[in-house]
Amino acid sequence: MGRKVTLSTCSLNQWVLDFEGNTERILKSIEVAKANGAKYRLGPELEIWPIMHHNVRYNCRVIFLNRKILLIRPKMLMANSGTYREMRWFSPWSRLRQVEEYFLPRMIQEVTGQDTVPFGDCVLSTKDTCIGTEICAELWNPNSPHIQMGLDGVEIFTNSSASHHELRKADQRVNLIKTATTKSGGIYLYANQRGCDGDRLYYDGCAMVAINGEVVACGAQFSLDDVEVITATLDLEDVRSYRGELCQPLMEGQQKPCYRIKVDFSLSSSNDVYLPTHQPIQWMFHTPEEEISLGPACWLWDYLRRSGQGGFLLPLSGGIDSSSTACIVHSMCVLLCQAVEDSNGEVLKDVRRVVGDDSYTPQNPKELCARLFTTCYMASENSSQDTCSRARDLAGEIGSTHVNINIDVAVKGILGIFSVVTGRWPQFRANGGSNRENLALQNVQARVRMVLAYLFAQLSLWARGRPGGLLVLGSANVDESLTGYFTKYDCSSADINPIGGISKMDLKSFLAYCAEQFQLTALRGILAAPPTAELEPLKDGQLSQTDESDMGMMYSELSVIGRLRKISKCGPFSMFCKLIHLWRDVLSPTQVAQKVKHFFRMYSVNRHKMTTVTPSYHAESYSPDDNRFDLRPFLYNTHWNWQFQCIDNQVTHHDDLLIEEWR
Repeated sequence: MGRKVTLSTCSLNQWVLDFEGNTERILKSIEVAKANGAKYRLGPELEIWPIMHHNVRYNCRVIFLNRKILLIRPKMLMANSGTYREMRWFSPWSRLRQVEEYFLPRMIQEVTGQDTVPFGDCVLSTKDTCIGTEICAELWNPNSPHIQMGLDGVEIFTNSSASHHELRKADQRVNLIKTATTKSGGIYLYANQRGCDGDRLYYDGCAMVAINGEVVACGAQFSLDDVEVITATLDLEDVRSYRGELCQPLMEGQQKPCYRIKVDFSLSSSNDVYLPTHQPIQWMFHTPEEEISLGPACWLWDYLRRSGQGGFLLPLSGGIDSSSTACIVHSMCVLLCQAVEDSNGEVLKDVRRVVGDDSYTPQNPKELCARLFTTCYMASENSSQDTCSRARDLAGEIGSTHVNINIDVAVKGILGIFSVVTGRWPQFRANGGSNRENLALQNVQARVRMVLAYLFAQLSLWARGRPGGLLVLGSANVDESLTGYFTKYDCSSADINPIGGISKMDLKSFLAYCAEQFQLTALRGILAAPPTAELEPLKDGQLSQTDESDMGMMYSELSVIGRLRKISKCGPFSMFCKLIHLWRDVLSPTQVAQKVKHFFRMYSVNRHKMTTVTPSYHAESYSPDDNRFDLRPFLYNTHWNWQFQCIDNQVTHHDDLLIEEWR
């Protein structure tokens, strides 16, 4: 009957400037799409490089058919917030429904036999349907192009995207795509980048096909496959029937119709009566704990295999944060073993190259972990036997190569140098020292650990007779970065940090998940212990220092404050105004004021630390990452005189009201 179309979309693990590898992955996806019977194949954003038109650089989709370029469609609505600064590199195409001639470079002319091709905002009209284009952020815009295109009869919408992962974000993406075709019908193809493209982001696939508000085919959100092609067969008559009752023709005074380019080609064939169509499916969203287990693990693997290093080294303290990083590496090994078992030749080749053994095949995650992952417990005179045991037990369960290091000799050597020069020997507060002495002594221990971590990362494999070095992993969470509760250039200073964008509360839930999912019983003791830096002297062999006591705030409170600061754009006074209602059942306005003022003092005093913080996996919308996401000053007026006075005035006013009511 000539109404059914078979379409393919894909997720590709592209890597910036890897021209040969990127080309191979594009070609492979085309071959798979053709083998699946598709007559249209969609790829992710920037699959084809940027294009200069009239000396202006545009981010473009280039649409081909049989060695001919049908259309170059420039992006019109740019991603210019959050992690993105697209207008630094590209200009938006602002001429709606206008097309110009683009003169092809000579090398392209020789391939296509064309001198010029259409360049601009238009759609393609084939013999049997009409195809329109969106590019990534245009879907998220309140004035998305698919709205006007749908009203003008476009039946197939295609979106080439490079959308990154954030915790709890996948449902937003799926709902946007479903909604795009719920109101006015249509078929929506979504392609996305996958993997680590060389920075802090992980692009999480989720290629999908939807029709009339229902998803009928979808790809994986997290995967080690470099190429994943999703194919679906759909009936154009379903779109037309859906629209028949909902849509009205363009009314006079509305925007002019889409510019159409006629294409002598059909997506459907005449003999399709017995061709089955895809039916709606239920999207299965990952829990946040599963997302933490999978996203950072895939990101770590991409970084490791592309860095040319031989594995990872992690200072494992026996606390929640470093244990979370260790569990993510273990999850990576689980994914690798599963991929090898599923006959993924590319993964096996990369594993053999990383471990330096062309005949190696991993037998299980624990055995692979021993080859890829080194953990070290760096004890001092302030460390407890409990944390040492917890670190050792977890290392034994995941299979890492574990070593114990005592840093006291190095710490005393550094303090000895200071003493020779100044004639003074600083003391801990517990031994009568000042706050400045106490903090300096903690910082010395923390920084010695960083130096030793890099020493062992460079020479551990050499000591075992293996080539290469190890990447040092960090383990500071997003809340500690927000308050600056870490030593500048301590073990938080690493090569990369898989948990730097994840909150402490989410990490606790993640470890509870790992304890069950991976049968890591050592995690139960880690979760039960209070978080501590163990940098101050013990009292009778027991902890005298905890993180929440040092910070003056609970981690659960920091998660709320972090979201208000970044997402809600709150300063001290506006945050106070929100928190007196959010926390009214547990804290008085006076207590809320104290919390808010204490947070902003810590935040502003320590903001300079964010300029040197280790590159971290971006997972949270309130990350304080200074590199590209949270661009703020790093020298603040830490007194906040005006803001704090406004808070105090409100507290006084509230107390006066209470006195009046009491009278």
